[in-house]
Amino acid sequence: MDKRNTLKIIAVAIAVPTFITLLTGCFDNKPSFTSIDVTGADYAKDFSLADHNGKTESLKDFAGKVVVVFFGYTQCPDVCPTSMAELAEIRKALGKDGDRLQGIFVTVDPDRDTPQVLKAYMGNFDPTFLALRPSSQAQLAALAKDFKVYYKKAEGTSATSYTMDHSAGSYVYDTKGQLRLYTRYGSGAAALTGDIRQLLKQAA
Repeated sequence: MDKRNTLKIIAVAIAVPTFITLLTGCFDNKPSFTSIDVTGADYAKDFSLADHNGKTESLKDFAGKVVVVFFGYTQCPDVCPTSMAELAEIRKALGKDGDRLQGIFVTVDPDRDTPQVLKAYMGNFDPTFLALRPSSQAQLAALAKDFKVYYKKAEGTSATSYTMDHSAGSYVYDTKGQLRLYTRYGSGAAALTGDIRQLLKQAA
């Protein structure tokens, strides 16, 4: 084998491992989330609902922020307050980046959850969080279908003492308003804090 061919073989031997290393590095840079990655999903793309202040909100109104949307109701005994308290904890854990997190609570009980009730409820967790209220049962049904959210009234001993069975996860949108993650109830504040940090880092 002449010297020229030997040099070619050496060059290839060096180049191939280097290329593989670079390629692997590209894949390693892909974010690894604790929550379920639903990037590219064809549902839960947006909403248009009045908040507890009477202003109509949609995802475009929160450009530049990570938005976390949770469906529940104010008389929920455990899941809802726990979820909102964790979200408030996450906002504090983010430090200065907490201003780039928007908590959204969508009621599945618009009959009892009036704007006044919703505003007071949000005040228990974080004053920056917003509660959204469908204007009718028909709008709620359409929204729930689009977001793949389950809810059902469980009758109580009186007309107003009913409870609501409902889905307990949260949808997480990036700073461009794109649905990125679904986090299950019980995942914990620390896990979601890490995921939100990654989304904010991608937007930097």
